[in-house]
Amino acid sequence: MNMVKLTSLVKTSGCAAKLPPAQLHEVLGSLPLVHDEHLVGGFENSDDALVYRLDNGTLVIQTVDFFPPMVDDPYTFGQVAAANALSDIYAMGSEPKIAMNLMCFPSCLELEVMHQILLGGLDKANEAGAVIAGGHTISDPTPKYGLCVTGFAKEGEVWANKGAQEGDLLVLTKSLGVGIINTAVKASMASEEAASAAIKSMVTLNKYARDEALGYTVHAATDITGFSLLGHSQEMAVASDVQLVIESEKVPILPFVEEYSIQGLNPGGLYNNRDYIGGSVDMVASIRQSLQDVLYDPQTSGGLLFSMPGKDAKAYSEKTGFPIIGYVKAKGEKPILVV
Repeated sequence: MNMVKLTSLVKTSGCAAKLPPAQLHEVLGSLPLVHDEHLVGGFENSDDALVYRLDNGTLVIQTVDFFPPMVDDPYTFGQVAAANALSDIYAMGSEPKIAMNLMCFPSCLELEVMHQILLGGLDKANEAGAVIAGGHTISDPTPKYGLCVTGFAKEGEVWANKGAQEGDLLVLTKSLGVGIINTAVKASMASEEAASAAIKSMVTLNKYARDEALGYTVHAATDITGFSLLGHSQEMAVASDVQLVIESEKVPILPFVEEYSIQGLNPGGLYNNRDYIGGSVDMVASIRQSLQDVLYDPQTSGGLLFSMPGKDAKAYSEKTGFPIIGYVKAKGEKPILVV
């Protein structure tokens, strides 16, 4: 098989390759909102997936996500891309059921590379209990892969990022820092321990965090991807008309991440995130710069963020080991307060 390193074919990788949020929101804000009696949720509150009600009352939850590789192994890349796409369905409290492949593939690579990417995606879909049947491919000098995913739910079963309530506690289900580690990997400066920790995090489905959370009350939920912990928290705070308080020292971080940040191994998406939402964040001045950077780091296949009543959050955290990283207050001067 052609041993070309996949990451050598890309400028930016994973969710760090997303358009800067300022540009994206400028375009989306210029589009008319779609009004349809069956459309339960679209992009107006920055929810993770579209929700559409069928005539029989069934809710259809649909999302799409794809990106260039952040790892060199094609099978692992397929796993990460699929886990990331499936995550939006879990963030809505549902289960992925059907999916279709999206593949951009360069002619310089052997077809076995494509086979391994698709196999990685297929294996993750199988783990999720979803069916992949078909998709779309185009020739492209930059490889990209992902899925269009659909889930189904009944009325009242869908989570949204709107609904966080004063007094709630915030639980985060994965450690931060994969964007910074992936940048260090691309620069051949990441340790094997850091690279392995990032891959393990990225290929882990949010299915398990979602399944455990079904036993508790979830007022609001989202997944943490390219917009960073602070970016997605800001969306939840604005949609819920509250302030989210992030206790920075309680945020879980992958190994060596702050060390790499101090060395300047920060992805461009980190600075895009800070530029766009920095004005919505009240950051205590004493927080070290490297920790601030982690909070803006674009995550690929990141964890879920739950806003839960205090009793439920504590019970969920105790059962799963996922940390409580903050709490919800009444609306403040800025949507996010980092202490």
